[in-house]
Amino acid sequence: MNNDISTERSRRNFVSEEFVPKDWESIEPYYKELLDAHIDDVQSLRQWMRQRSELESIISEEAGWRYIKMTCDTANKAYQDAYSYFVEEIDPKIAPLNHKLNEKLIGSPFKKQIGEEAFLILFKNLEMDFKLFREENIPLNTKAQQLAKEYGAISGAMTVTLDGKEMTLQQAGTLLESTDRAKRKEAYVAIAERRYADKDTLDTLFDKLIVLRHQIALNAGFDNFRDYKFSAMCRFDYTPQDCFDFHDSVRQEIVPILDQLANERKALLRLDSLKPWDKAVDPSGKPPLVPFAHSKDLVAKTVECFNRLDPFLGDCIKTMDMINHLDLDSRKGKAPGGYNYPLSEIGIPFIFMNATSTLRDLVTMLHEGGHAVHSVLDRDLELVDFKHTPSEVAELASMSMELITMDHWDIFFDNDQELKRAKKEHLAQILQTLPWVATIDRFQHWIYENPGHSVEARKSKWNEIFKAFSDSVTDWQGQEAYRDYIWQKQLHLYEVPFYYIEYGFAQLGAIAVWKRYKEDPKKGLDGYLSALKLGHTRTIPEIFREANIEFNFSRAYISELVAFVREELEAL
Repeated sequence: MNNDISTERSRRNFVSEEFVPKDWESIEPYYKELLDAHIDDVQSLRQWMRQRSELESIISEEAGWRYIKMTCDTANKAYQDAYSYFVEEIDPKIAPLNHKLNEKLIGSPFKKQIGEEAFLILFKNLEMDFKLFREENIPLNTKAQQLAKEYGAISGAMTVTLDGKEMTLQQAGTLLESTDRAKRKEAYVAIAERRYADKDTLDTLFDKLIVLRHQIALNAGFDNFRDYKFSAMCRFDYTPQDCFDFHDSVRQEIVPILDQLANERKALLRLDSLKPWDKAVDPSGKPPLVPFAHSKDLVAKTVECFNRLDPFLGDCIKTMDMINHLDLDSRKGKAPGGYNYPLSEIGIPFIFMNATSTLRDLVTMLHEGGHAVHSVLDRDLELVDFKHTPSEVAELASMSMELITMDHWDIFFDNDQELKRAKKEHLAQILQTLPWVATIDRFQHWIYENPGHSVEARKSKWNEIFKAFSDSVTDWQGQEAYRDYIWQKQLHLYEVPFYYIEYGFAQLGAIAVWKRYKEDPKKGLDGYLSALKLGHTRTIPEIFREANIEFNFSRAYISELVAFVREELEAL
């Protein structure tokens, strides 16, 4: 594989080299030119599509940088204002023109002469976008984006003071791994109390989002936002019923394992009752794992780890570091969470996270690194739409990277016992991830199927669903009020509704990729990379097949993959 990763964007062919989409006045002429263009044959249609793609790449990258800067420093008013201006003044003006461009494309008689599968998938998606478009939804979507932004600002401002030091919640969370149980409890209560202090604000914010989203669905002719969103996300390869089947399979096949793991933890810790603050500490009483010393160390070790798989993978991270496309440290005023933001024109993404030197942070870096590799692998596809992969595939890229790198985690842990412990913790975490995905997804279905629900009804339903997908060993007595609002820490509910089941489907796929890799490392890695290069030029099942795995979430398949994970756990 060619390891030369250019940090220069490609030469523009339609838009001026000097163009910066700073305001609507600078953007509008290009949209008008596309709308007025004459399309006389199939060649000019493809040329027109490339021109549109170029414009959209430039604009999306500008929006991306504004979002990145805002999340890196939520207290910076200039960054907040720049992002708000884009959302409020530019996006709403682009939406109706995009609709007209879709109409022009869909109505072109030459479209039928393009028979390549990538374009057929694109046309199907654009036809759905065209069908769902409603002028009256533009201001509602703008308002929803504004409200979602508030969630990041509220969460980013949350800090606690422990041991005389002000900490972000992510930094305080590392104390949950302390072998001192009193310290763990103190940290847990401090974090939970801080979140609890904003529970009403976040409840009110969520209520506003539900009202807006339900109205958007009604305007588009749907009974509820769930059904609207499935269409808007072009989920042609599965249905809500498939999600429910996945939930049921996870509950039957994996939740009993959570009870076993919790009972083992309780016994090893010699506790009369297992409390929420006992879930992250090493059950054998060892201090927390420290896989890296600081963010520079994390980057260097990640590069070496990726190099061992393929030097190209290491070069992806090295290149991002070289051009300052990494912001990894946790600090006050920084938005929570982590992400890899694809930058469509330059093709080198940006990784954002809140690292505090934990195993979870290491896994997050590997996860986002998988996304980053994906972004680089599909950067040269003909159209920007081909790079917008379905989330099920995007998360397959990231979650598989967590697992196929495990044979090289000695880079992070030079002690064999710590290495085994890290692997065991991660595999156990995977078994816990699938029920959590089912919990959040099931909750979302109920929320939008019942948009008029009260806060009390929501609390009751949350506890019912949480109980169904959690172990029955953990003792929540005295912490019930905190449990009522655990869902508020899941930013997807606020910022990207219904983007969560993908983690479940992709986690199954990632286990299958890892299984193939363990059987034949070269064939496994080649299949994985080959699948990522496809971008969105194939359907989800076809991309999974390219990786030599199934897009399958039946109970039998889940049982087979979980058995493999348990075998690997036992081997450690």
